[in-house]
Amino acid sequence: MTDTGPASLPAVDRPDTAARLRDALLAASFTADGLLDLLGAAAYAALARSETVPALRATRGDTPLETLVRLFLLQQPVPHARVAAVLPVQEALEAGWLRRVGGDEVAATVDVRPYGGPGGEDWFIVSDLGCAVGGAGGIGQRDEGVVLGVGGASTTLAGITVRTPVASALDLGTGSGIQALHAARHATRVTATDLNPRALHVTALTLALSGAPAADLREGSLFEPVRDDETFDLIVSNPPFVISPGARLTYRDGGMGGDDLCRSLVQQAGERLNEGGFAQFLANWQHVAGEDWQDRLRSWVPRGCDAWIVQREVQDVTQYAELWLRDAGDHRGDQAEYQARYDAWLDEFEARKVRAVGFGWITLRKTGSAEPVVTAEEWPHPVEQPLGETIRAHFDRLDYLRGHDDAALLDSHFKLAPEVVQEQVGLPGAEDPEHVVLRQHRGMRRATKVDTVGAGFAGVCDGTLSAGRILDAIAQLVGEDAVLLRDRTPAQIRLLVEQGFLEPAG
Repeated sequence: MTDTGPASLPAVDRPDTAARLRDALLAASFTADGLLDLLGAAAYAALARSETVPALRATRGDTPLETLVRLFLLQQPVPHARVAAVLPVQEALEAGWLRRVGGDEVAATVDVRPYGGPGGEDWFIVSDLGCAVGGAGGIGQRDEGVVLGVGGASTTLAGITVRTPVASALDLGTGSGIQALHAARHATRVTATDLNPRALHVTALTLALSGAPAADLREGSLFEPVRDDETFDLIVSNPPFVISPGARLTYRDGGMGGDDLCRSLVQQAGERLNEGGFAQFLANWQHVAGEDWQDRLRSWVPRGCDAWIVQREVQDVTQYAELWLRDAGDHRGDQAEYQARYDAWLDEFEARKVRAVGFGWITLRKTGSAEPVVTAEEWPHPVEQPLGETIRAHFDRLDYLRGHDDAALLDSHFKLAPEVVQEQVGLPGAEDPEHVVLRQHRGMRRATKVDTVGAGFAGVCDGTLSAGRILDAIAQLVGEDAVLLRDRTPAQIRLLVEQGFLEPAG
């Protein structure tokens, strides 16, 4: 595989070396839990901010774990003899994991970061030196060919991904391989693509060092490496979604105008999905003057797919430009060059009539329904990760509601979802509350206002009585006409089911 970037990478054709290296790392407790125990919460958190001084102070000793932290996370040269006491040093040198420096010292050629898997697995994410979030170098100026480590965006995507067992999964723009690593737990076959051949090399190292099966690695942009007749049960992508003038940094800039890369990714995913399959992406999208952002994104959704689009954050164009200029370290260079790049960014947005940029998640599910459901909403509030099961259940509820008209809904039985509480808001001493709120403590952690009938209905739902029987009882209690109550309440029931406050019983 062609090697591009700032330094050579370890060999990928030595699985035995990777296995022995993994055994040595685990024997020294070079794991996420081991790091926390060694460094303590303060130094561990500082390292995540790319501040290394507290971790350097915490690793002044000569234990095996301290040696490995200095070598792979802090990227300090370590005496050969100390490393030889922990790792198969000669084998690691020959395979390219280590290199000789100075008189009698060795240094790492890649960043190796312990990463805890969702099932308690001890994994390791490989990236280029100084390019792991929380590594010694942090995020700053980098050659465009380098491969970043795991960061907030990649862990977010891993957390929202639906994790049902599947036959085939596709990771587009794999980077350091974290999505492919997660997919290997529940997919029989994993395919990973990237425009950067160096990223494919790093992904192979991540999988091997983590003890995961090898993936089918293919070089190319987006769906280009995928054959015309190939389809998948799961597609995931944390693409280079940054909207920028030009494509200066491969790891983050899409190279297409505006948000065209994210739009193309979403539009092309439909024909690559098997029936019932999911495609899940992180994305940026433009807020264009005179256009509703929700309508704009609904137009991206391919035919034959349900979709759930969640906008998590919005930044005005100045905030957005400043964020990514700082990400590239441009603010630390020549001030005139920084201002010129800032100006070019604003010129680009002005030409496209962009007023702000949204960030969020897009989930597609291939459905055989003639009437797909597309939901686009803004939800900037805290959620409970992982969300994969919550997202899968959302689409299951769409199927349920699509298959039940109002009459069938009233004949159905429901249960209040776990950990939903009721809050009553009103003036102190008032006889009746001004409004009643149902609030979730799991998943999306939604809150929704309901009327007294809705609150009473939700409170009674334990799967015993049908919705219609419950409404008849409420009508008798409040003195309302039962027929009218049955007529006007299904819309509220649908909303409570759709948002996950009520679950179909059985």
